[in-house]
Amino acid sequence: MSRIIVHVDMDYFYAAIEQRDDPSIQGRPVVICMYSGRSEMSGAVSTCNYLARERGISAGMPCAKAKKIDNEAVFLPVRKEYYTMVSDNIMNILRPFADSAQQLEQISVDEAFLDITRSCNGDFDTALETGIRIKQRIKSEENLTCSIGIGPNKLIAKMASSYKKPDGITVITPEKSMAFLEPLDVKKLWGIGKVTESRLAQIGVRTIGQLAEYDQIRLIETFGKKKGSWLKRAAMGLDDSVVRDRGDSNQISRIATLPENTRNLKEITSLLDRLADDVINKVTEAGVSFRQIVFIGITSDLKMHTRSKILNHAITDREILRMNAGQMAKDFLEDTSLELRRVGVRVDDLQNTAGQLTLKDYI
Repeated sequence: MSRIIVHVDMDYFYAAIEQRDDPSIQGRPVVICMYSGRSEMSGAVSTCNYLARERGISAGMPCAKAKKIDNEAVFLPVRKEYYTMVSDNIMNILRPFADSAQQLEQISVDEAFLDITRSCNGDFDTALETGIRIKQRIKSEENLTCSIGIGPNKLIAKMASSYKKPDGITVITPEKSMAFLEPLDVKKLWGIGKVTESRLAQIGVRTIGQLAEYDQIRLIETFGKKKGSWLKRAAMGLDDSVVRDRGDSNQISRIATLPENTRNLKEITSLLDRLADDVINKVTEAGVSFRQIVFIGITSDLKMHTRSKILNHAITDREILRMNAGQMAKDFLEDTSLELRRVGVRVDDLQNTAGQLTLKDYI
């Protein structure tokens, strides 16, 4: 029986909430800004609706520049706490559709994966009906739209949700996966950044189909064993990662803002070391160990990125955490030309130490 994974992606989430709450700005370009407070328009664009994007405004752009592009657009400050509350409501709508509470994986404030394999008995027609019901529930209860991708794994589902935005739904069955992927630009492959896209172009790879056909040995020679192998598998539509709850009860994290946007690895690892120390202190206090290490990076365009590593066994070692977080930061910088704005360290897959209280007792 084929797995069936759903990816739900809310449409221009922040701006859509503002338009929902203020009908007078419906049909106008809406720009959500993260103001710095230095002057009236200092700061960066957090997100904007599709009409604003059509006029040339994009996330990460200085608010003052966006204002020059379209002086008539609606400019609003980020209301992050409120958006998070709406997001929690959305996740509560989605949770009953997943096969179990542990098979809903929220990956950002406006995105989530659901595993619905068992409830659909592996049938993609039934999955389509489920996707339609999800859209109807969100529209009915929150008056917001979403785009949905349904596929045999997380990678296909994620890419399918972007295929018919906004307010679309796309189903990609296992037998149609390669036909869906092959003609797409390689930059559309989930997980590929601008640096990797440029390096692939240098070896003549511009579509996902070309990447799927490319010799794996040469990919490994160019990108290293781990990344080269991943590129080959991803281009073939292969992804065996599981959908699982990322609840706070099974993770400990620390995140902080750098003094200024930077690509300086020494400055970044210095902050990461301090954050890792804080995480280890929390781990020790909670009486747990961890098997997964996650590096969190928020780039100058205000997008969040993660890199992770699963260890062979659970540990509580401070130096191993520092070393891996630093290496993942280095690897991330090699795959992007953007500067980092915020960085964080998270440990997942926590395991209680014998004789200790559970993690929940410390939260």
